Amino acid sequence: MAQALERPEGSWAWVVLLSSMVTQGLTLAFPTCIGIFFTELQREFQASNSETSWFPSILTAMLHAGGPLCSILVDRFGCRVAAMLGGVLACLGMVASSFCRTLSELYITAGFITGLGLCFSFQSSITVLGFYFSRRRPLANALASMGVSLGITLWPLLSRYLLEDLGWRGTFLIFGGVFLHCCICGAIMRPMATRVAAKTREVPHPPSKTPAPSCLAKCGQAIQRHLAFDVLLHNAGYRVYTLGIMWMILGFPLPHIFLVPYAMRHGVDEHKAALLISIIGFSNIFLRPLAGMLAGRPTFAGHRKYLFTLAILLNGLTNLVCTVSANFWVLVGYCLVYSVSMSGVGALLFQVLMDLVPMDRFSSALGLVTVLESISILIAPPLAGLLLDTSNNNFSYVFYMASFFLISAALFMGSSFCVLQKKERQGRQAEAEEASKGHPVEGADGSEKRLCSEATSVTSI
Repeated sequence: MAQALERPEGSWAWVVLLSSMVTQGLTLAFPTCIGIFFTELQREFQASNSETSWFPSILTAMLHAGGPLCSILVDRFGCRVAAMLGGVLACLGMVASSFCRTLSELYITAGFITGLGLCFSFQSSITVLGFYFSRRRPLANALASMGVSLGITLWPLLSRYLLEDLGWRGTFLIFGGVFLHCCICGAIMRPMATRVAAKTREVPHPPSKTPAPSCLAKCGQAIQRHLAFDVLLHNAGYRVYTLGIMWMILGFPLPHIFLVPYAMRHGVDEHKAALLISIIGFSNIFLRPLAGMLAGRPTFAGHRKYLFTLAILLNGLTNLVCTVSANFWVLVGYCLVYSVSMSGVGALLFQVLMDLVPMDRFSSALGLVTVLESISILIAPPLAGLLLDTSNNNFSYVFYMASFFLISAALFMGSSFCVLQKKERQGRQAEAEEASKGHPVEGADGSEKRLCSEATSVTSI
């Protein structure tokens, strides 16, 4: 079926951009405020640090792991339906969680159901921008990502305010109503107009003589379409990136969860402790677009993966500040420096992946990365909680743990990329030497061969 898809970057496209910004602030930024409720939930359910940590880990893991399922919904029903369904699920999960009597029930309601709903709304808000923007797509993505920074700024402040007046149950009930705004944002994401050729509507498709594929074959085709296992097998650079991200995620989300309890345990006022996360979010409003513009300069076109590893390394080293002092102003300085490295990681995370894989496989490659990193997200907070339980609530070990995973991931990715680039350079030199030893009359053919080999190497690093 021949279809022509219109891409009007007119006034309604900017309304869709605004709805995408709000949706990202409501969804992807929400897990950063969970640390506000950590101590309250632990006291309510008389649970250990490890048991309480399963709640934010399940929530964040579902926010990432539901990507392939969201992709199927978008393909079948469109971004509008997927985003509105996500808002309904997130609302139901939070409302149900306000009546939970055990942590296990909280895992299912606020963890699994809400996390899946947030995933549907969040990834739909990213996908819809690709339909409404073409020439200005990088600008649209950069502006939409500012919603995450705004959400990180506002969610902790709102959580602290509601927690004091309504308790965690009343706060979760209010959050359910807040997530219904994802349905309003989803309703704005109306489908793009398509023009279908008349012949395709008049002439039916001839019946296929080949047998219909089995259910197992269809499942295999769906997995191949949404999860790039073939790229993982043949692209060494993508393997390095995927393994490095999985290892990095074991430490990256820990400060967002444990920074507030750490500050409160060392005598910092509850309001000031909640303000620390807001400082990170507010700084990212300005730092993330700057990092994106810096990485987009032609000078760094072939070196973005090294800037990415440098940002991860700085993020890991910054966490060591919390092992030295828990003074409020020291933690404020930590949040400001942490924001610089966090903005670099956030701005380059998807851009580096675009540099490593062909764009026609980017969606499936991203789907596989999000599924694999959700495993790390699911493991990291309970592992840190277990470390707290065994060390008599010594939060320094948590930040040591975060630093270890981030620094080792940066060193692994940086050194591996250097080795792969060296091998690629040696391969090009060997091909050039072989071509130079050929017959002179074949110079034109040899140049075509060299150009082809260079084009192939770009997509395999």
